[in-house]
Amino acid sequence: MTIKRRITADERLLDVAHREEWKQKAAWRVMKIQAEFVEGFDTLEAAELGNAVGVYGSARTGVDGDEYKLGIELGRKLGEAGFSVITGGGPGAMEAANRGAADAGVKSVGLGIELPFEQGINPYVDIQLDFHYFFVRKVMFLKYSCGFCALPGGYGTMDELFESLTLVQTEKVGKFPIALIGVDYWGGLVEWLRSAMVREGKISPDDVNLLLVTDDLDEAVEHMKRGRE
Repeated sequence: MTIKRRITADERLLDVAHREEWKQKAAWRVMKIQAEFVEGFDTLEAAELGNAVGVYGSARTGVDGDEYKLGIELGRKLGEAGFSVITGGGPGAMEAANRGAADAGVKSVGLGIELPFEQGINPYVDIQLDFHYFFVRKVMFLKYSCGFCALPGGYGTMDELFESLTLVQTEKVGKFPIALIGVDYWGGLVEWLRSAMVREGKISPDDVNLLLVTDDLDEAVEHMKRGRE
């Protein structure tokens, strides 16, 4: 069976092929973007999340694998430390972190995004928002999180990671701890940052120190707690 690909709101906004359509409906679409911001702020303010940690990771993580179990444990440990957990609301690593948060009895948030193919919100989310625009969703992640943990993931995880790093480096956000979970997975990336970016003066050595790379979930949670304090 062929799955029909949807044209998303992001695509209508950004793809040059839809420029004329955008021009014809620009005012209406701007109102739609504004409405997403208002709904997001209203929902998450009303939720009274307190201190929350954003958890990123691959939607392709299998439910029977060690990475999924790691995500559950991370969500649970964050919850036991008094953090709400915010993910992208999808399957895989995101589902695992939401599941761990639910097990710990803390608020489990899913910030979903419209994609060309259905993904859906996982069943362990108790506060759900669905966005059409990635940039609105990113604002919600950053505004309502006091730190980020990244499980092994793909382009989406890298996107969120480096956007967060840029905002910390440029002091757009204050003390904001970032932990990469999985030394084998993330170690090569961090080594490249040192061997290429630092060596050629594109970033400073202290910029690499904005990242904690660890296999120890307790260490990652303590890193989040120090940022909270």
